[in-house]
Amino acid sequence: MNSRVIKYGLILAALVNIGGVLTFSKLFSNTAINEADPVVMSNFGLVMIIVWGLAYFAAAMTKGSIRLLVSVFAVEKLVYVCAWVYWLATNNLFTLYETDLFAGIFYTIYGLNDLVFMVFFIKVAMYKGEQVNSNKEKPSKADYTRDNTVSGEAK
Repeated sequence: MNSRVIKYGLILAALVNIGGVLTFSKLFSNTAINEADPVVMSNFGLVMIIVWGLAYFAAAMTKGSIRLLVSVFAVEKLVYVCAWVYWLATNNLFTLYETDLFAGIFYTIYGLNDLVFMVFFIKVAMYKGEQVNSNKEKPSKADYTRDNTVSGEAK
């Protein structure tokens, strides 16, 4: 996994969070999403999903190691996946589709989406190659050691 895959994976995660919330909540006017899970998916909860998206975007633009940061992102996604599984086990998805199509689609896919990005974040955090950067610059001459390796590289 190279820095380009990491960067664009983070940008995709940001766009999905931000775009998904704004689309399925119909710019926060879709009360069916809020009513289906008033704790996790209140308007405040939806705004916080957008804030997480902004954090993914900021990480994509960060120069330097983001290994610990993406570990936090993985934990955050785990929490949402657990909330989604609990919601599916205790609610009727088909009834939600009858109430509002966008809310039904949202509750069908949000946990799967979070699971996919959780796996991505875990893979980034566990990557053993070059330092985990999302916006890597070429090393300067000063970064090279006597044996012609870049200082800080995994050997």
